[in-house]
Amino acid sequence: MPSPDDHAEPVHELISRRVRTWRKSKGWTLDQLASLSGVSRSMISQIERGVANPTLGVAYKIAQALGVTLGELVQTTTPRPRIDVIRATDVSYLFRDDSQARIRTLSPLHLEKDVEFYEVRLQPGAHLTSAPHFAGTREFLTVQQGQVLLVSDEEQTELAEGDSAHYPADVAHAIENVGSQEALLFLVVIYTRR
Repeated sequence: MPSPDDHAEPVHELISRRVRTWRKSKGWTLDQLASLSGVSRSMISQIERGVANPTLGVAYKIAQALGVTLGELVQTTTPRPRIDVIRATDVSYLFRDDSQARIRTLSPLHLEKDVEFYEVRLQPGAHLTSAPHFAGTREFLTVQQGQVLLVSDEEQTELAEGDSAHYPADVAHAIENVGSQEALLFLVVIYTRR
């Protein structure tokens, strides 16, 4: 199923359509809008045909002449999708990627949240060591593939494929791949609001 972004109208095409529609609804010629806005007739013509992408200053002058705000001129009508998708190929979500570990954020970066979700890939012998997080923070770890040693403060346990653990993360904690293959883990960090 295509995403709403696949059908989103480019901003310059939106401006083109709106300028042309609003100018015609006022019964103005290109020359009249040019005179009122201080923008050349040829530039307005290019904008209306979608050939030119106006600068902020030009768009502001045209909006003023049409009696609308700059926001009304450029605001997209496509509502923000309610489904946030994080593509596997989106490198902006890579938290770490080196010879030892690859950590990919699976929760949207723009949200203020109490929960963070990560995909973690650890090479054999590699380990992640974390200082204590905020008071009350806990982590939930699921092993999809491989075998790891989990340490939380003074306690430790081994986890194998299909195992899950929930543990305090407001103390020093670590995850180590003790197996012979790459470990694939899913990690959820749960913060407690104070």
